[in-house]
Amino acid sequence: MSDETATLTHLDASGAANMVDVAEKAVTSRIAVACGSVTMRAETLELIRSGNAKKGDVIGTARIAGIMAAKRTHELIPLCHPLALSKVKVEIEVDESLPGLRVTATTKVTGQTGVEMEALTACSVTCLTIYDMAKAVDRGMIIGDIKLLEKDGGKSGHWTAAEDARTGTTGGT
Repeated sequence: MSDETATLTHLDASGAANMVDVAEKAVTSRIAVACGSVTMRAETLELIRSGNAKKGDVIGTARIAGIMAAKRTHELIPLCHPLALSKVKVEIEVDESLPGLRVTATTKVTGQTGVEMEALTACSVTCLTIYDMAKAVDRGMIIGDIKLLEKDGGKSGHWTAAEDARTGTTGGT
């Protein structure tokens, strides 16, 4: 679907907010991957990496928070359907070049609607939890670059950020 023919699916004919009816959609395997980052002082990163943060295991706690958030997306984002997720994976990697942490969240479901919001929510809450756990030593941390990297399944098929028209290449397949 091109930008010229795209419509906002959560609005009815009168413009009122509306939960999309997915009853007639095909049940397919659907997956989404989102990413984000938390940039911090090098000293903060070392504190997290060493496991000596005052609040405890920052990376482990943030990973669990992200997984829990994905499962509750429908309670946080209006008009999202509750989904029986079959997979939520949150990866947190040290990136010295930031310095900071890079977060990747993968969500999967077999159902009638996609899991993009669940992946984005998992990523966002993971980043927020990292901030919360380390803010006592570094209030200037920057949460950024949260975006969808990939989605697959459903009528629209496969899409990647690398193929998006805004990057100068082709759109989703």
